[in-house]
Amino acid sequence: MDSLDDEIESILYICREVSVYKIPPLKANEGHRAQDWGDLASPLWKGRLRIIEKSAGITLRFEDATTGDLFAQTPYDPQKPSVEAVLDSSRYFVIRVEDAGKKAYIGMGFAERTDSFDFNVSLQDYTKRYFARQNPPSPTEESSRAPTGPKKDYTLKEGETFSIVIPGKNKPDKGLASGLLGSSSSSASSTSSGGAIPLLPPPPGGSKRRT
Repeated sequence: MDSLDDEIESILYICREVSVYKIPPLKANEGHRAQDWGDLASPLWKGRLRIIEKSAGITLRFEDATTGDLFAQTPYDPQKPSVEAVLDSSRYFVIRVEDAGKKAYIGMGFAERTDSFDFNVSLQDYTKRYFARQNPPSPTEESSRAPTGPKKDYTLKEGETFSIVIPGKNKPDKGLASGLLGSSSSSASSTSSGGAIPLLPPPPGGSKRRT
């Protein structure tokens, strides 16, 4: 039997360079602010961040970009997230790292907002999958989604006709009353009398906006 170390892992996210900061204790009833971390141009450490997924869950790993040596890591539990966004920037986060049962908090910063955005999306996608596995649909919900019977065929058979009655008209148009499909006289009568219902134009195409 293979060990857990031999288990296949998936890389959900990788950033070639993140900055790590030593952060002050959190003040009561206030969130973290990156501006309180001192000189952001002089981080405590720089390296690579990878989010690794295995069957047991995902782990955030801070590694040396060249050697792959581990600097810090933390498991990510969607029910007790170890990642917290700061209040004054979209590029900085507070990470709870764990080592041998000990916990510590570090600041993390991205050089580009696109890297920060992709980081957030990776965690959100995993969180959705996690709760979907934790709360699978019940057999009753599954059965309610299933079709209850064969689809009804509403197409007209050969020789069948239909009639259209327009509310508000005292005397129905003879052409409309006949309602014979394929009859040119019926079509002409309905057009000349103004009884035909015009088709609405299609909605305009939405213009894409880049955010």
